[in-house]
Amino acid sequence: MTARQLERLLRDVRAGRLSIGDAVERLRGLPFEDLGFAKVDTHRELRTGFPEVIYCAGKTIVQVVEIARRVRDRHRVALATRCTGEIYEAAKEVFQDVAWYESARIMVIGRPRRASRRAQAIAVVTAGTADIPVAEEAAVTAEMMGSRVERIYDVGVAGLHRLLAHREKLERARAIIVVAGMEGALASVVGGLVSAPVVAVPTSVGYGASFEGLSALLTMLNSCAAGVVVVNIDNGFGAGYFAALLIRRQRQR
Repeated sequence: MTARQLERLLRDVRAGRLSIGDAVERLRGLPFEDLGFAKVDTHRELRTGFPEVIYCAGKTIVQVVEIARRVRDRHRVALATRCTGEIYEAAKEVFQDVAWYESARIMVIGRPRRASRRAQAIAVVTAGTADIPVAEEAAVTAEMMGSRVERIYDVGVAGLHRLLAHREKLERARAIIVVAGMEGALASVVGGLVSAPVVAVPTSVGYGASFEGLSALLTMLNSCAAGVVVVNIDNGFGAGYFAALLIRRQRQR
């Protein structure tokens, strides 16, 4: 339940359009609903502005679908990350308004609010093509939270002229997500070019000495460019969520 929905419910009770008993029934699931295998946080959108997001990995198909159903019952949209095709196929049997973003491994149930074309964008930048799945997780997450996203892919430090060709887009962005594996140097380069905050995402892309993303993570943590923050390895969702929160707070000023 959103803050606006709660306010409407209380006004209906005050005006006599809704009985106290009916109001109690609507609020029955607050602040969480216990399913036994999961406790669905039905209050999260009221607190943070976006409903609880379902992390599919480690859950059964039945568990994911049931959690999604409970979230969707109370919110405009339910978002599930690290989703497989099997989960999506099962969800299609239950929900009519379901979409699967295969590259991002994200399933969306419902109709999220879309940003206008005039809205200032989050730029999502990758060093290489192999980083795109993590970048898409970030991009789709930010879009589902109402942000406009511009994608700038395969512009790593092995050919900086490719990045500089997009200098104007980078300078217009209100926040920039940089996704890179290997040595992870791209985040520092971008951070030295722009005034917008940079969210760096190390990926597990790379040969043996990259240690499945640890090399990129340490490079990004040790960035000499100011204004760079770092999320965990392959955590595109966390980067997209954080950047969308930044944009939201900027709009509220």
